[in-house]
Amino acid sequence: MTHGTISAGARTRTGQGALPGAWQLGMARGGVEVKTFFRDKMAVAFIFGLPPILLVLLGSIFGSQAAAQGVTVGQLFTAGMIAGGLMSTSFQYLAITIATERENGMLKRLFGTPMPRPAYFAGKVVQVLVCAVAETALLIAVGMLFYHLRLPTEPSKWWTFAWVFLLGTAACSLLGIAASSVPRSAASATPVITLPFTVLNFISGVYVPFTAVPEWMRVVASFFPLKWMAQGMRSVFLPEQAQTLEPAGSWEHGLTALVLVAWIAAGLVLCLKTFRWQSRG
Repeated sequence: MTHGTISAGARTRTGQGALPGAWQLGMARGGVEVKTFFRDKMAVAFIFGLPPILLVLLGSIFGSQAAAQGVTVGQLFTAGMIAGGLMSTSFQYLAITIATERENGMLKRLFGTPMPRPAYFAGKVVQVLVCAVAETALLIAVGMLFYHLRLPTEPSKWWTFAWVFLLGTAACSLLGIAASSVPRSAASATPVITLPFTVLNFISGVYVPFTAVPEWMRVVASFFPLKWMAQGMRSVFLPEQAQTLEPAGSWEHGLTALVLVAWIAAGLVLCLKTFRWQSRG
């Protein structure tokens, strides 16, 4: 046995010469996804520009009105828009982007490489988290600058923010991946995905105060994650007296967590059942 053979065997045993695993490839893929996103100026302008612009417009029209004691409509809009921004960077962006990548053949090419399949989705998760954090920070800054939004001081509220952020982003990301199989072409992806997303924003207390939404629309919204994400964010950034603005008269943290976890499970099942690496024949 030669010295070279012994060295090669030692590298294999110690793992020095081993191929990178799914986790490492997923992180590397995440770097590619983030760079690709920020090179797409139209996507960056749409994802990061639209929510703050809508917040300023809606807040300028209704923001000075009092929603409850010590709470303005502008603060309500800010909390709701944070939830809408999370759904925009996860559900809407992933559904449209993956549908486009499927049609232009990128998914088929990636499927034919040795890259583990989970690495592709891990890369998308990294990209979504980076954009979601940036979007949230931007909206909080706008809310603090224009509408006197105050950052919570209690650790319990930051804990609520963390789990609503993570569970909501996870649920919407999985639903976005599953919904990417609905459009029949890249050209139809934007209208097909944006229509239900926009409707949910209106009926879930993002573009309109939830108290102004007709009761039957509130019932419909309660079946989807965005309503609970918006309610969770209101519980973080608004004072306790704002609970009176909720239909149940409380923040319903337990029910919020239950609904978001249920949507994560449902989204995972839908992804496994519907995701395709190639366009319809």
